[in-house]
Amino acid sequence: MRLLVRDRILGIGDDYWIEDDRGTKVFLVDGKAMRLRDTFELKDAEGRVLIDIRQKMFALRDTMVIERGGEPLATVRRKRLSLLRNHYRVSLADGGTELDVSGRILDREFAVEYDGELLAVISRRMLSLRDTYGVDIVRDDADPALLIAVAVCVIHLAEKEREGQSRALPVSGGGGPGPGRGP
Repeated sequence: MRLLVRDRILGIGDDYWIEDDRGTKVFLVDGKAMRLRDTFELKDAEGRVLIDIRQKMFALRDTMVIERGGEPLATVRRKRLSLLRNHYRVSLADGGTELDVSGRILDREFAVEYDGELLAVISRRMLSLRDTYGVDIVRDDADPALLIAVAVCVIHLAEKEREGQSRALPVSGGGGPGPGRGP
């Protein structure tokens, strides 16, 4: 199954449709504005809420929680960071199952795996549409709504991390003698 996401910078209040490869609207990501924490709803084409996605409050690391019908389904958090690839861990509520998400998240080039088996590939490579990426769900028995929610979470967390890093960078200016100059 291939789904197409019209990419936007995920921010609070952004709504966007996810379509199948025939252009039929399948899911709506509804960003909830005016909330204390980042909150999204994944809805079907008729507007029924399938999954709630929200930022977990009071967590040591940025964490997103995925719920279905008010029940926890998964928790998403950054696993580790390397120079070229981001890694996120998705812990399912069953307590034993973990999904691994790795790749270049901000470039929309990453994969979702379970126990070394590929579940979905998120990529812009094969698309000619600007600001669109594909979600290719590899396994027929995979939950498309959950995999879309995982993609929304990791992209949102990576965007927040990038924003935090850009704010933490020191601003260079003429405040001292500078390199190679004496006092």
